[in-house]
Order: sequence, then C-alpha cells, then structure tokens
Amino acid sequence: MDVLSEALASMRTGAPHSVRTDGRAPWALRLPPTAGAGFHVVLHGSCWIYPTETSTEPIAMGPGDVIFVRDGSGHILADHPDTPPEIPRPEQYTGHAPIGALRIGGDGPAASLLCGNYHLDGQRPHPLLKQLPEVIYLPARHGRHPELAAAIQLLGAELDNPRIGSHGIVPALIDSLLLYILRAWIEDQPQTDSVGWAAALRDPAVAPALAAMHDDPSAAWTVQSLADEAGLSRAAFARKFATMVGEPPLAYLTRWRLTTAAKLLREDDLAIEKVATRAGYSSEFAFGKAFKREYGLAPGQYRRQSRAAA
Repeated sequence: MDVLSEALASMRTGAPHSVRTDGRAPWALRLPPTAGAGFHVVLHGSCWIYPTETSTEPIAMGPGDVIFVRDGSGHILADHPDTPPEIPRPEQYTGHAPIGALRIGGDGPAASLLCGNYHLDGQRPHPLLKQLPEVIYLPARHGRHPELAAAIQLLGAELDNPRIGSHGIVPALIDSLLLYILRAWIEDQPQTDSVGWAAALRDPAVAPALAAMHDDPSAAWTVQSLADEAGLSRAAFARKFATMVGEPPLAYLTRWRLTTAAKLLREDDLAIEKVATRAGYSSEFAFGKAFKREYGLAPGQYRRQSRAAA
C-alpha cells in the first residue's frame, strides 16, 4: 500500500484547476488565498514569487523550478519584486479545457508558467500534509528528481504544441505532479531525521505498520499486531510510532478509519452499514457515534451535504 498516495486521495475533493500564465515584463500578479494547495511551475523564462501572508523572502525562479503552497495562501508572482502587482480580472482569462490561459504585462522579457490549485479538504487535513512547510521550493537541478523534471518537460511540450490526446494527457500530468512534488520533498529531507512523516515513510519499522493500516483499515488491529508488522516489541513500536507520526498507533488507526469512511460517503453509494464495516466498526451505531464525534454530522447528513456542495 502506497501511504502517500492514499493520504492524498483521502483529501482530494475535485479535479485540479490550472492556468497557463504568459507574462512579458513588466508584470506582477497578486493571487488571493484559495482553498486547497497551490503550485507554480516555470516552463520558460524566470520570475519571482513572494507570499503575502508569511515572512518568506522572495524566491527567484527559473525554468523547471517548482513552488508548492501548502494552504493556498495569498502570494505574488512577478517579473521583479519591485513591479507593482495587479489582481487579474475575470475577462483576462481565456482558453478552454483542460486549462485556462492568462496573458499579461508589457513588451519586455517573457516568462511562461503553469499555475494551479489542488482541491483538498482543509478542515481535516491528513497529518502528513500538516507537517509540510507552508511553501516548498524545488529548484531544477541536473540529475535531481528526474521524474519530476520529466513531467514538467512533458507538460511544457503539450502546452506549447497541443495535439491529438492533449486534453487527456495534460490533466493526468497535472494530477500526477502533486505526488511528484511531495515525493521530491520527502526525498530531500535529511536521512538523519528521526521524527516526522518523511522519516516515518522510509522507516523500516513504522512504514510497514502504516502500510498495513492503510491496506486493511477494517482489520482488528492492536498495538501488538502492528508491532509484529514492524518487527519490534510492543513498547518499542508504540514509542517509535508516536514519536515519528505525532500520535499513538491506535489514534492514527481511528483517524484513518474515519477518513476512509468519509471518502466512501462522498464518492460511493454503499449503504452506511457497509461503510461502517469497511471502516472497521462492528455496528452501524458504533460507527455513527464515532463519525459524528469526529465530523460533527451523522454519516447520512455528511453524505447529503458533501454531495450537495460538489
């Protein structure tokens, strides 16, 4: 079981929205906060990015560089930090599916970016996402993260020269980009780190236990049976898991069971009794009580509200 993919899938609430931004100096965009997580990929040229709601210093970006904004906080993209920013107007956006288009600026040096937003459930984010920095900067480096670099090159080629199949290829590449970005960040973390999700996902004891819970959340897991998966004593496993992940094993298991149930309620037509069984609850009553305690709504109400808002 790929824990990273599962954690992200549990939070996704819709397809990503993307815009190709082509600017010629002088240009600067003030982008307001959005729900979910944002990203920017420099396809050609160079630009600067600086968040408006954090103390992060302006970052100079070049071809192949990637910025990931964890909470979709407001920020500015510009040809230079001194250029006064403007808020893009709806009529400036053109283009058709799978992405929009925005052209701005004067007649100076050109830059081209792919900008987008992933719709994630920000009310109950997976703890993996909460541990990420507010802004992740992944500069293009020769030989570093070749899969991410290849995805960016493919995106650039499809956007520069759309052909048969591009409307299917581009959304799939944008969708995959989120996993490539987070994989690259995790792999960049020091191997000496002993706490946090980056360490947990590569730890030879904690990672198998996490995978087991994600693979079969309905199983009657105990701390001892998870410790057996990890190859550690019960006490050693419980201590190591809590230190790395930030909560005890069974607390994480409960969280994951209810997260799994919420996803099923949003996306599937299973009877609530079957959702309860898949989430590891022996009765619909016990499930409903646990779900309402976590989400503030009964499972049926949650399903109706989620679908009405979609």
